[in-house]
Amino acid sequence: MTDQGREISQQLSLVAAEPVETVFSRFRSRSEGLTNEESAERLRQNGRNEIASHEVRAWNVFFRQFASSFVYLLVAAGALAMLLREYIDGSAIFLFVLVNAFLGFFQEYRSEQTVRTLKKYVVRRAKVRRDGEEIMLDSAELVTGDIVLVETGDVVPADLRFFEDHSLQINESVLTGESVSVYKTSKPIAQDRTAGRFNIGLSGTTVVDGWGTGIVIAAGSSSMLGDVAHLTAETTRESGFEKRLSRFSTFILRLTVVTLVFVFLANLVLRRGSISVVELVIFSIALAVSVIPEALPVVTTFSLSRGALHLAKNKVVVKRLSAIEDLGSIEVLCTDKTGTLTENTLTVSDVLSKNRRETLFAAVLGSSFLKETEKEPNNAFDRALWQSLSETEKTQLRTYSRDDEMPFDPDRRRNSVLVSHDGEQTLVVRGAPETILPATTLRDDERRHIEEWVSGQGRQGHRVLSVGRKARPSSNSYTEQDETTGLEYLGTISFVDPIKPTTIPAIQKAQSLGVRIKILTGDGPDVAGAVAQEVGLAHSYADVMTGTDLEALPQEEQHEAVNRLNVFARVSPQQKFHIIRLLEEQYEVGFLGEGINDAPALKAANVALVVNDAADVAREAADIVLLQKSLQVIVDGIREGRQVFANTVKYIKATLGSNFGNFYAIAIASLLIDFLPMLPLQILLLNLLSDFPMIAVATDSVDDSELRRPKGYHVRDIALFAMVLGGVSSVFDFLYFGIFVRTGAESLQTYWFMGSILTELLFLFSVRTRGFLFKAKRPSAMVLWLSGVAAALTIAIPFFPFGKSVFHFITPNPLTVLLVVGIALIYLAISEFVKIQYYRYTARKNAG
Repeated sequence: MTDQGREISQQLSLVAAEPVETVFSRFRSRSEGLTNEESAERLRQNGRNEIASHEVRAWNVFFRQFASSFVYLLVAAGALAMLLREYIDGSAIFLFVLVNAFLGFFQEYRSEQTVRTLKKYVVRRAKVRRDGEEIMLDSAELVTGDIVLVETGDVVPADLRFFEDHSLQINESVLTGESVSVYKTSKPIAQDRTAGRFNIGLSGTTVVDGWGTGIVIAAGSSSMLGDVAHLTAETTRESGFEKRLSRFSTFILRLTVVTLVFVFLANLVLRRGSISVVELVIFSIALAVSVIPEALPVVTTFSLSRGALHLAKNKVVVKRLSAIEDLGSIEVLCTDKTGTLTENTLTVSDVLSKNRRETLFAAVLGSSFLKETEKEPNNAFDRALWQSLSETEKTQLRTYSRDDEMPFDPDRRRNSVLVSHDGEQTLVVRGAPETILPATTLRDDERRHIEEWVSGQGRQGHRVLSVGRKARPSSNSYTEQDETTGLEYLGTISFVDPIKPTTIPAIQKAQSLGVRIKILTGDGPDVAGAVAQEVGLAHSYADVMTGTDLEALPQEEQHEAVNRLNVFARVSPQQKFHIIRLLEEQYEVGFLGEGINDAPALKAANVALVVNDAADVAREAADIVLLQKSLQVIVDGIREGRQVFANTVKYIKATLGSNFGNFYAIAIASLLIDFLPMLPLQILLLNLLSDFPMIAVATDSVDDSELRRPKGYHVRDIALFAMVLGGVSSVFDFLYFGIFVRTGAESLQTYWFMGSILTELLFLFSVRTRGFLFKAKRPSAMVLWLSGVAAALTIAIPFFPFGKSVFHFITPNPLTVLLVVGIALIYLAISEFVKIQYYRYTARKNAG
């Protein structure tokens, strides 16, 4: 929790425990409200009741997109290509850079809308008591100490401490995640019960029943909603994909620069006078361009776009392309419970009663929504009860009239109504079993049986409601004493928020992909624990921890707890944020949420996911939106992301292994002869022809073994693979060099050019699987087709006149071409053997 959030929470707890008179004194107010002069002065001192946001300049965001070592690398490569008059290559590289910069700018600048969307939850108008009169006021003009009146349908305009209430219920799910509306009271709440804060109304929450009057205790950025906005605005997401790509490009840049400086200086010293400095500079530049994987942005963008299209067909909308690859890298998926794992609709689960229908009928009869004959139920319990009745029973209910009532009170933990029907009055009392059972005429053994049943329902995470009644002589009122004696026990009803049918299969599939699922919910530990046990994420209630208990632990134990446990209940928005941050120190984390309370955690996560009907602020903070409420589509998305990742790594390994092999071979060969082993234009043509099939790898199929665990761009592992397989490539490059060096400069350049491209193309087919290439899944049609075209052009170009005039090739001897092809096939066999041995060795090393 932030310092500001902790301070706000402490003030709410303090004010909740104070008598109304003390609260008035603290905020220098009174029941008739502030004067206009007092409110104007406070408005001047404290500012308007608005959520503040920092404005981000567009040009700052745009230029920030270029602050990447890989972008520096590409810009340098593009400039060098233009210097060599390779305008097509240079223009393509610059185009890649600009496209990626604009995409990044759009995504980052759009995130500013997240905080702006939060402002919609600070309502425009509010009913306020000023100078003893009730007036409608722009809510932005509210100040601490103002007296605000709210009723059914209103959005609470600021944090309030209620001092008057009547049957007041507030839906706080947008901030707390709690799925059931909360009854509010005007009484002080003891310090040990402040977790509920039953006399506090939070800004942005909605009144679903009754009315209340409260004093403004916090407004604007000082409110709980303001703290969520602050945390959301200050949190910036750095994509795991972007971080790994940055590390990888930095490695390539350093390695290339060091090697080129060495090659340039060695040539300058060893071949003094035999080659011009200008020619040597151009040769070194061409070598640099040849080793840089400039098509990487194209490969990743193409792969990500294909992945986005596939996900769209499965009702998943991707707002940030790189999130697809981040999705594939997820090791931990954190999700809210309500509406994601469950249906978010309470239903009647069971009824302990001698007469089920009579109990359900009486429970509905005791609900507050019957005050108006045409009014539908507006809280989860009453809605579930209403839906459990038949149409005949619903019609019969309308024949009853309400004479008096005592609304639900958090202290009494019950409500009661006095109803009339056919001249007879009945008092119906509903509430927690521990408050209803002592008021009934049950025997001790009957009460013990009911208490055992209730305890069992609680262990299953079910909420329970007991119902009692008593007949009364004709009267229009009753006292609280009437609620507590002589009740006829009718029964106890249990309610459940059902698990979605797709939840358990989705969790099992996620586990098979090596993804851990964790529940972060505002619901209580009993309900959260029961759901977790049902879906297989917890073994017992000991596996559930509340957000408050987590915060009370030392930092080291917090790390251990978030790693060990899968269920965290009663978590505030700040605590969700904190849990995500703790997990991100060890894992790649995805978060699936839907409420305002989820916005900070969504911004903090490596990849943020929401359901389609999520709060607007959550949708703005998200990378991926589910059009279908199901974990199943997320798990399928993780699989899609891993396919994208696998193909991107194929490209990196293929291009680095082959490019570094040729790079070092040509660089070293340049020190052994008095002419360049390959001309700059020939190097660039080699690079161009080999890149097209490499780009096509974005469309390739992926072995199932590559999808079982989340992967990452481990620079050391990729570099080691490139060095080992690049070494094999270098050996065969020197074989070509040894065979053709004595045949003259143009002959060596021609056949080495052909051999280099053919070995690169064959190497691509080897790299696309960890096993034997002929046992892998069939390559995509595009990979096969473009590889074939590149191979044909490689052999054909030297035979054409422009091959001689532009690239200085000789006309090849057909038999010699067969020799070049034969050596390339031997290279494929050797590289396959080395590759398999390499993976076996690394597997044993990792296992040990």
